[in-house]
Amino acid sequence: MTACTPDPTPPASGDPAGTSLVIGVAHEPASLDPLQGYAPYGAAKIYDGLVEHQPGGTMKATLATALPLPSADGLSWTAHLRDDVSFTDGSAFDAAAVVAAYGKVADSPLHDRFWMLSKVTSVDKTTVRFDLSRPYAAFLDLLVLGIPAQTSTPQKPVGTGPYEVSSWQQGQRLVLTANKAYFGGRPAITTVTLEFIPDDELRAQRMRDGKLDGTELPAQLSRGFGGGLTVVEQRGADMRAVSFSDQGVTADPAFRLALNLAVDRQDAVNKALLGKGQPLSLPMPPALAEFIEPGTVIEHDVTRAKTTLDAAGWVPGADGVRVRAGTRAEFTLSYPGTDVTSRDLAGAFADAAAAVGIKVTAEAGNKTQPALVTFGDPFDPDTALYSTLHTTGGQVAKDLDEARTALDPAARAVAYRAMQRSYATAPAMVVLAVPTHTYVLRENWTGYTPVVDATGADYTWGPWWNLQGWTPN
Repeated sequence: MTACTPDPTPPASGDPAGTSLVIGVAHEPASLDPLQGYAPYGAAKIYDGLVEHQPGGTMKATLATALPLPSADGLSWTAHLRDDVSFTDGSAFDAAAVVAAYGKVADSPLHDRFWMLSKVTSVDKTTVRFDLSRPYAAFLDLLVLGIPAQTSTPQKPVGTGPYEVSSWQQGQRLVLTANKAYFGGRPAITTVTLEFIPDDELRAQRMRDGKLDGTELPAQLSRGFGGGLTVVEQRGADMRAVSFSDQGVTADPAFRLALNLAVDRQDAVNKALLGKGQPLSLPMPPALAEFIEPGTVIEHDVTRAKTTLDAAGWVPGADGVRVRAGTRAEFTLSYPGTDVTSRDLAGAFADAAAAVGIKVTAEAGNKTQPALVTFGDPFDPDTALYSTLHTTGGQVAKDLDEARTALDPAARAVAYRAMQRSYATAPAMVVLAVPTHTYVLRENWTGYTPVVDATGADYTWGPWWNLQGWTPN
């Protein structure tokens, strides 16, 4: 028998061998420097970290020979390094490169992320010790930071990764080519082109036109693909929420609580996400199940929302919009204009607010507060929650401090569960949902393995976290 299986549709590059791949991404990195925040979850493609995340939440040694271990008091971690790795410029990878990279974090945008790191020392050529000011249970997660060569520059990044930069036309595309000398083996996909397309609908159209081999799309735009294309869904820690201003009507705690009570989150998921996601009222993603406080939730309760507003002095006006001391219960909610998911969630929130006498005008643009925001970390709660919620003070801040420094996993879970109980009584924002991330992929390669997504979508994580291991069909 012959011709039983049709040939796969040619990839967007036109390369019949499948050694080239074109990916459409919504967000272009401002820099390719890990110290400027590039690829915060690892999988940087042009760099490797000492360790890397794996599906299921485990870790794997990469530039380290084994997972680094903490001292008994948790105040230092020691990493032993591979001695068979070179940077793409031919220079050898060693402890000096690690010390140079981590030695700069205090003066970089990663300062808050590495708040606990006090010193990095080269013990010998293949051993590095990290000294901490306080114990930090999630320190291993930070060691995914890509290690650049000391000769690396923003114009010519140099790493040890499976790919290196061929060209970067800012605002248009980034082209990567396979590192022939990669210690993990040369990737079968030898050219990866990243097309920067912020508009969701434009990415969907380019996917339909055969101009892309893969992209992330909101649920509303991922329907109807076929002919060699497949739609995959991945869980995420991508919490969507309405953040408030500390000025104006949204500074009122009663106002914030009433808005939390007014929102029917399941209805918002059904309408805005077409059911592709989970309703969420507390700032802890379901993907981090060990930290979830069972039974604690802010229920949808319109009657209580109205009663809360009444008690705080917000009375219905002639046009149905509440008023207090001459101030109308209204505000503008900004959202990223090219993000369909945020747009539709903002609309659902505005409808829920209107039902209790609060007028919300959803407006494209993400320059002012209140805003529809996204936050979350698929590996550990601290990096996302501390920076987002600690400034609210009170018991929530105390619980976050306790969780941050506890080394015992059970003690950390207790602290995070207590934080959720405290938050539920006086919510600082309106957490709405965790969308399921939806991708359209061309069926020309083997190797896709699902992972839990972070916020946003780019080529370093999502379906492409292990792109260097993909092979053409």
